[in-house]
Amino acid sequence: MSETVSSSGTPGEVHPEPHGGELSQRLNALRAGVLGANDGIVSTAGIVVGVAGATVERAPIVLAGVAGLVAGAVSMALGEYVSVSSQRDSERAQLAKEKRELRETPDEELEELTEIYEAKGLSRATARQVAVELTEHDALSAHVDAELHLDPDELTSPWRAAGASAVAFTLGALLPLIAVIATPATWRVPVTVAVVLVALGLAGWAGARLGGATPRRAVLRVMIGGALGLAATYGIGYLVGGVVG
Repeated sequence: MSETVSSSGTPGEVHPEPHGGELSQRLNALRAGVLGANDGIVSTAGIVVGVAGATVERAPIVLAGVAGLVAGAVSMALGEYVSVSSQRDSERAQLAKEKRELRETPDEELEELTEIYEAKGLSRATARQVAVELTEHDALSAHVDAELHLDPDELTSPWRAAGASAVAFTLGALLPLIAVIATPATWRVPVTVAVVLVALGLAGWAGARLGGATPRRAVLRVMIGGALGLAATYGIGYLVGGVVG
């Protein structure tokens, strides 16, 4: 059922429940947002900590951080747009194929739908009745839902995905950038590292919760990886700064 009576028990009052496909899309969007923020935190922190290893001057550190933020956000948005556009093109091609098959071989498509519901545990007669009634109501929606698990009215939007990725990356990247700007030179690297590790821990916890994994393992993995990455970029920045300085 797509509607349920409200918990207050008011007669006639119903609230829509999200369908499986819609809920899955929301979870995927949230998971992509967490990953985008994680990328923003790690990449920008790596840049500013690396430059901080080469110089204590604030201007080049901020300039490098802002450049990394903009470049990363644009890259994430473009990558997500291309990826989701390809997925949308595939979905549209599948829908066009299903429309053609329904138009040219309706009996075979009806039999295929019947077999799908039989495989789910319905008797032959019940499966046939369900297939017939669904086909009479909306043949395309019935077939693409059962066969392709798609909603013709809810195809993935590449623009929405690109925007969400860019925003998530930017929000994540702002954390190390603000930490570097707001901290005195003596404490700049330690404070930035601490802020980044806490943020990575929160992102790892959120990603694990969304994916149904154990949060503790995910948090440790992402924090240890982040610490090693920041140590490497700081060390490289320190060495290169000594050579070119």
